[in-house]
Amino acid sequence: MPPPSTAPVRTQDLPGVHELLEVAVTSVGGARREGQDRMADAVRRSLSSGEHLAVQAGTGTGKSLAYLVPAIRHAIARDTTVVVSTATIALQRQLVDRDLPRVAKSLRKVLGREPTFAILKGRRNYLCMNKLHGDMDDDPGDEQLFDAFAISALGRQVKRLHEWSSDTGTGDRDELVPGVPDSAWRQVSVTARECLGASRCPVGEDCFAEKAKAEAGRADIVVTNHALLAIDAMGEAQVLPEHDVVIVDEAHELVDRVTGAATAELTAGTVATAARRCGKLVDQDTADRLAEAGEGLAAVLEDMPPGRWESLTTAAAGALNAILSAGAGCRQSMGANKRSDDADPEGAAARKLAQAVLDEVVDTAARLLETFSETDAATRRDVVWLGEQGPDGSRHKVLRVAPLSVGGLLRERLFNTRTTVLTSATLALGGSFDALARQWGLPASQPREAGSTPPSRVEEGHGPVQDPEAPRWQGLDVGSPFAHAKSGILYLARRLPSPGRDGLAPETLDEIEGLVRAAGGRTLGLFSSTRAAKQATEALRGTLDTPLLCQGDDSTMLLVKRFAEDPETSLFGTLSLWQGVDVPGPSLSCVIIDRIPFPRPDDPLIAARQKATDARGGNGFLSVSATHAALLLAQGAGRLLRATDDRGVVAILDPRIATARYGGFLRASLPPFWETTDREKVHGALRRLRESS
Repeated sequence: MPPPSTAPVRTQDLPGVHELLEVAVTSVGGARREGQDRMADAVRRSLSSGEHLAVQAGTGTGKSLAYLVPAIRHAIARDTTVVVSTATIALQRQLVDRDLPRVAKSLRKVLGREPTFAILKGRRNYLCMNKLHGDMDDDPGDEQLFDAFAISALGRQVKRLHEWSSDTGTGDRDELVPGVPDSAWRQVSVTARECLGASRCPVGEDCFAEKAKAEAGRADIVVTNHALLAIDAMGEAQVLPEHDVVIVDEAHELVDRVTGAATAELTAGTVATAARRCGKLVDQDTADRLAEAGEGLAAVLEDMPPGRWESLTTAAAGALNAILSAGAGCRQSMGANKRSDDADPEGAAARKLAQAVLDEVVDTAARLLETFSETDAATRRDVVWLGEQGPDGSRHKVLRVAPLSVGGLLRERLFNTRTTVLTSATLALGGSFDALARQWGLPASQPREAGSTPPSRVEEGHGPVQDPEAPRWQGLDVGSPFAHAKSGILYLARRLPSPGRDGLAPETLDEIEGLVRAAGGRTLGLFSSTRAAKQATEALRGTLDTPLLCQGDDSTMLLVKRFAEDPETSLFGTLSLWQGVDVPGPSLSCVIIDRIPFPRPDDPLIAARQKATDARGGNGFLSVSATHAALLLAQGAGRLLRATDDRGVVAILDPRIATARYGGFLRASLPPFWETTDREKVHGALRRLRESS
């Protein structure tokens, strides 16, 4: 449990949470909901007691107001800051542009002042005026060095950024519409490592990132993202303002986002960039040794297949040690050649850029070597694998190292230091919070493996009962305003063949066609791969008498817009549609899921986590892969009901959800729709919906 706050408490003259919620809901033209009331009260108790809280709040609950109102009251009562973290830019914008301004304005009179709020992102998201006007451009990247067209396009984008810099008041990249590629943005931004610091920067007083940080320091509510929350937790330097409470919205994505922030990469190109930048600051022989070490790494990786590294080959160890030694030489030489940064600000900026990429290279090489210094693979904390990536179809080898688990980090740096509220529409998997609690580093409420017989739906008071030294938390499912069993049908197509590697079976394509015809279009097809989505589109486009769109035909945003505007249109796509589509009304009455979305069996991190669970005596497939699949299934099924008068069918065309022993866990993770395996009943229901609309 986090230490109690020492901030002064002023509650005697503040209205209670329910009174404030009434004012806020009325001001936005809404109506109080039972789930919203229960959630707001639970958040209030959590902030008061310091006990962590996990809240599942279905679509339509009004969960943002349910946590913002008690958070605002807490911040004002204790004269402190509450941090609200989200996974997506869309939710950040909703909070900062819509929800918080309306709530703050509505509560001004009853609180005695208007609550304040700010948004804070990583430094790389803000325009750097020193880099913009100084002589410190980034290398364009290997893929553009000899491409005249690419360099010309980059120049036009950078020119546009120069023009925008005179108009923007925030320097926030997300406010630039349309945006620019990463290669252009890198020319006018810096990472935290590359930043000179406000006191040493020639334009420090005009720094957009520092202004955002200062504004956040004065705010009652600070909205940020999971990645910055992780960086703040991992780093020695404080990134976020002092705060005693964190509210994690979209908490189902917390582990993946924190893992991403804690993952490091090493490529031959990064080593070459470090050598080029250092070459301007150290003697050429020293820089050449680093460049040669990078070439050695490229030669070693070139002939190695992608995949997880269980051990370190002699050649790879030699390449990494050469990089470590040459990088240390550059560091030493840069220190010896250092001039006064105050007298030479441009030189200081160039030194910082070189130092940043050099530190990245050396630190990652050291981390990779340290991982394999532990001879017992079962006790290693990091996972290493070789991947391939590249823009515009080009490919290059990337060596990655990521934490096997982030639960320890979250437990030590988040749950042990601050009261935390975690919320999402999807947290209770298999009827329990245990699966995600384990990943977060919280104790499970019961010693139960994913896939075993689940308890009944989660109710208030579901929390840990085992380790008295572990963080204390409670789980609460406040339900949904939707009557799922009356509004939706879960169709389990158990008679179809199990999915294979050869694409969609003819029987599956026939099933999809029958569902789309019965619905009269109005179908969102969620596929496990781009290949499957395109196969279904190509097979059905010429036979259906209603329009069919496929992800990739146009931008996803425009496709979703066309789908929402024409009720007879269907849309097929992949992962981004599983979580990013909100189409209430008659345009969506059928959601098709082609197969259980298990992660790829060759995913290095997933495979390592499964193996580690097996080594501890658990069932890695059920605890890792089934949990991953349950989360995505619940998100996909959640696309169906977006308003209280929505009706329709979720059709899962993978028979394993009805026949496999883990099927009960997966079904218990879905909204409580009425279940059937009867195809004719489903078609009849869809036809009636089509006729009634």
